[in-house]
Amino acid sequence: MYAPLLANRYLTSRIIPFIAVAAVALCVALVIIVVSVMSGFLEMVRSSGKSLTGDVVVSRPITGIPDYLELVTRIEALPEAAAASPLVETFGLLQMQYGNSDGGKQIEMVEVWGIDPASLDRVAQYRDKLYWCAPSASELSTLAEDDPRRDAFYQRDEAGMSLQTADGKDGVVLGIELSPFNHRERDGSYRTLNPGSRQHDAGYFMPNAGAVTLTLVPVTDGGSLGGEKKRRFSVVNEFQSGLYQIDANRILVPIGVAQEMLRLNEAPIVSREQVDAEGRPLVIGTSPARATTIVVRAEDGVDLLVLREAVRRVYAEFWRERAMDPKRLFETPEPDSVDISTWEERLADFIGPVEKERELMRTLFSIVYLVCAGLVLAIFWAIVQEKTRDIGILRAVGASRTGVLWIFLRYGVLIGIAGSLVGVLLAWIVVSRINDIHEMLGAPAPLWLKSAAGLAVIFSIGMTVRGVRRASALHVVLWSFATIGFLLVGVALLLHQGFLVWDPSVYYFSTIPSKLDLVTAATTMLGGVVFSVVGAAIPAARAADTDPVQSLRYE
Repeated sequence: MYAPLLANRYLTSRIIPFIAVAAVALCVALVIIVVSVMSGFLEMVRSSGKSLTGDVVVSRPITGIPDYLELVTRIEALPEAAAASPLVETFGLLQMQYGNSDGGKQIEMVEVWGIDPASLDRVAQYRDKLYWCAPSASELSTLAEDDPRRDAFYQRDEAGMSLQTADGKDGVVLGIELSPFNHRERDGSYRTLNPGSRQHDAGYFMPNAGAVTLTLVPVTDGGSLGGEKKRRFSVVNEFQSGLYQIDANRILVPIGVAQEMLRLNEAPIVSREQVDAEGRPLVIGTSPARATTIVVRAEDGVDLLVLREAVRRVYAEFWRERAMDPKRLFETPEPDSVDISTWEERLADFIGPVEKERELMRTLFSIVYLVCAGLVLAIFWAIVQEKTRDIGILRAVGASRTGVLWIFLRYGVLIGIAGSLVGVLLAWIVVSRINDIHEMLGAPAPLWLKSAAGLAVIFSIGMTVRGVRRASALHVVLWSFATIGFLLVGVALLLHQGFLVWDPSVYYFSTIPSKLDLVTAATTMLGGVVFSVVGAAIPAARAADTDPVQSLRYE
């Protein structure tokens, strides 16, 4: 019975236990804050990396998959699949509307996607990625007063969804970072700036700035290059996927146009030996249009690996039927030559390093557990030294070594629990308000804060003088340190004019992740308690070995 009473008394009767609690709390909070931000960043990267990509991707680059529409229909008939959309992926050269330093037109190397907007919207919410659109009522309340999207002139929803101009001509949608005139503001929104005046100018709005010219080079089934294909497009909208590498390099065109330019469209098959009545090669069939990629969205609750295997079975059946057709005039790619994988497998080279960085940060910052154990050990060692007489009395009246040991181990458990709870609370406050804290750091220090720092300096100087008059060395030292600290803070506040570590105009994500990682919080709390007990174990063992006769005689 005496063990819990003494542990509680030792915890509440001195200030030194609260120093131990504070040490554990800071260690726990540090680990949780860092890992939570890293975990949030990883989730943002994952969600951005999946942008415009389905849960499962069927891909055969360059030569593509024939009869892809039938394959899409079969995939959509699967109970595991919610929707599927065909794509044509390639690379090309885009001649922009503006010039370069040599006096010619600027040329950009771009990733080209031929898409079907309607089906891609069902798979990957394509409409939501279009930037220049009419905002909803809820979005309108969050837009700045000078945001161009408030103006109907900038709202190009239908043009972006149809990939056509008002007069029915084919259009192109550019990644929003492709234009050098699109300037990202601190709130994540964009303005079209005049490069001379650096002011917003509608004349530099890409969908209103003239046509661009796209150049693609077809590749034959044999691997040789065909003649280059050029086509002019009007820019009808711009998209924002959430990932800079995509938004600065990708453009979207109608899938039919991409097929035609790459010679993947439907075309007649002619005989090399037979001729028709007019002496021209005899048409013996039709080569179907091809798509290089099919993206598939899973039904809610369906595991991606289950969907992947279902799609693989569908494609194998699709191939067998065509391989056994004696009248076929074209080859259907064998299953082994077609990549069917989940989006995570497809982006493993992109996501993997970020996951490893998070685990590295988790491992490195877990070293603070050793700091925590060391601080608790030092503090408990001092407590044992201070309580030598109490320990001797307990041992003299019959307390066992185990009983004395358990007093200090229980003491360590209480400090670990208290410190861990305070640490989690502190971490939650910081993480949940991290963007507000960041905004405060990004603005000049307010006058009230500067004044408070000045008053603190004056007060600590007064207390230092008071300590000198009373000839108290402890008060003089403590308040001298406080004076120096407050003075440095005051100078820093006077010089601080705003500094953003996470500048959205530089880093792509406009906000810092602000969600607490609950798994990390739980494991860190457990680690805080365990290492507090570890730190308390050595002083506790020393207390248990105390000789009551010697301790009482010493005291």
